[in-house]
Amino acid sequence: MNLRLLLAALLVFTAAPAAAQEWPTHPVKFIISQPPGTSPDIVARFLADKLSRALGQQVIVENRPGGQNVVGAQAAAKAPADGYTYFFATTAAVITNPLTFKALPYDPEKDFAPVAMIAKSPMVIAVNPSVPAKTLAELVALDKAQPGKLAAANEGTKTFSGMMSQMLNTTAGTRLLQVPYTGVAPAIQDTIAGRTQVVLVSSAALLPFLKRGDLRALAVSAGKRVRGLESVPTLVETYPGFEYVGWFALLAPSGTPAGIVQRVNREMDKALADPEIAQRLFDFGLVNEGAGTPETLNDFLRAERTRWAKLVKEIALQPE
Repeated sequence: MNLRLLLAALLVFTAAPAAAQEWPTHPVKFIISQPPGTSPDIVARFLADKLSRALGQQVIVENRPGGQNVVGAQAAAKAPADGYTYFFATTAAVITNPLTFKALPYDPEKDFAPVAMIAKSPMVIAVNPSVPAKTLAELVALDKAQPGKLAAANEGTKTFSGMMSQMLNTTAGTRLLQVPYTGVAPAIQDTIAGRTQVVLVSSAALLPFLKRGDLRALAVSAGKRVRGLESVPTLVETYPGFEYVGWFALLAPSGTPAGIVQRVNREMDKALADPEIAQRLFDFGLVNEGAGTPETLNDFLRAERTRWAKLVKEIALQPE
């Protein structure tokens, strides 16, 4: 009797590792909450291609846009926790949505398990070349001399760039007129055209226009200077603690087997270390520091929730 119990216990103990070793036996899916052609979508697709080769199974990218990332996030949260579905998550879906919505059909803390960091996307404060300010300090001085006359374009009041733009006003004591758009492209184009004078959006979106001289960068929101924009100061150099970056991270539905999560983490870390992938991320204006571990990503997410909750409180943003 005791021997049979011992054998049964051994079978249970070895079942999970065996399942992880057999995985994957069919295609894996990345759910993304943005439409095709956006930066997260493009990055997800070339990483999915790399991961497909490593796993020996196709990794499919499924776009589920809508509802300010809610549609895709909910679909990923409700997916089976079998190791075949992952959420290619952004800051908005996981961190800022819970702060700007009164209720969500998913819980980022409870519904997802961290898998791998992908890359960080600092925000950039840029101006139309006709604006006489060559530095952030000069922009602040210009605004204070002519309060309310400089218009700042962003992606919307409750978006990443919109909240940061409001936080800049609060921190610097400026009165930049906030002009929300429905997307990043019109915000950039109107600033290039001079209809707005300042724009605050991601480095990934702005980099091509900065390289062509269509816009002039004054500051980045990362904690340290960004490769490719080394001459552009960070906001923390002027305003200590003003460090907010967007990011992409891979999450799994809670309950996904740990062995599979570890395997995906290792494969993603290898992919991010590949010179071709690293160069493509750099060309997109993204900061690649490797996948880290599920534990370090969990710590990062915890710190981000605290950081953004503080920002939302300071700009007095009310959830809707």
